[in-house]
Amino acid sequence: MSRIEVCALSRIDEVASSTGARFMVTLINDSSMVQRPESIAPERHLKLSMSDITAPLEGHVLPEESHVTQFLAFVRAWDRAQPLLIHCYAGVSRSTAGAYIAACALQPEACEQELAQSIRALSPTATPNARLVAVADDLLGRQGRMSAAIAAIGRGADCFEGVPFALALD
Repeated sequence: MSRIEVCALSRIDEVASSTGARFMVTLINDSSMVQRPESIAPERHLKLSMSDITAPLEGHVLPEESHVTQFLAFVRAWDRAQPLLIHCYAGVSRSTAGAYIAACALQPEACEQELAQSIRALSPTATPNARLVAVADDLLGRQGRMSAAIAAIGRGADCFEGVPFALALD
């Protein structure tokens, strides 16, 4: 069984080491410095620069279709032999959206609501970025079900950093 590990930037070395993750996705502002763990080869690391916003905001990068398209291509190329680590700055919004999107893409028959509820159960702080989810919902042809499921779980608990978690895939 493969799994997706989700954490904050400050925990990537620890999580990569403790879980054996060998693929990594970074969803973070362009100005944030990210040191890729040595255990993850450069070709197994995707960095997508975007802000944690859901509507245009001057001076920020709104998550766009091109970001999600690149993300989906990377996730679909993941061999699933070792865990995939997805992180953002705090491990709350962009990374949890990434885990949800990956799970929906890799399990096309899975129920969007059940996947969203699984993420909430695994991490009380998870608040998936609604913009990323909406773009993926459209690209994956989920007809609004992904967005509705994320809206239904609501905002996670307030925190400085999210609770790391692992999402198992079938």
